[in-house]
Amino acid sequence: MTRQEFFKLAGVGAAAAVVLPACFAGGLVTSCREEDGNVTPSPTNVDFNVDVSSGSLATNGGFMVSNGIVIARTNTGSFLAVSAACTHQGTNVNYNASENDFVCPNHGAKFSSNGAVTNGPASKNLTSYKTTLTGTTLRVFS
Repeated sequence: MTRQEFFKLAGVGAAAAVVLPACFAGGLVTSCREEDGNVTPSPTNVDFNVDVSSGSLATNGGFMVSNGIVIARTNTGSFLAVSAACTHQGTNVNYNASENDFVCPNHGAKFSSNGAVTNGPASKNLTSYKTTLTGTTLRVFS
């Protein structure tokens, strides 16, 4: 290996060491986009059902992602549904039951219970969806 080849490979390795941690979160590949809002569009024409009798939605404070939408059960037992992809870089947001809001684990953007941005770096709101509960079947719709 020549000196030039060594420095070329070392440069690539250093660049990867800087970029890759931002693209991986908790061992899972996440979005690595740089422009705000350059993410998968929010789901449209939404109308599906979820059984809430078991799984994460069976208890207050639980949440899940289905069809590109985060569905959360608040501490008071009501249900919320917003688009899952953070509008900053597309990482799926999590529901924070203690604050009744949604948080992006990638860069810390926060959204209110109805999807409005409350803390950047995101600057666009999440799309909010309607929910109705009949027995143990939750309907999520536009």
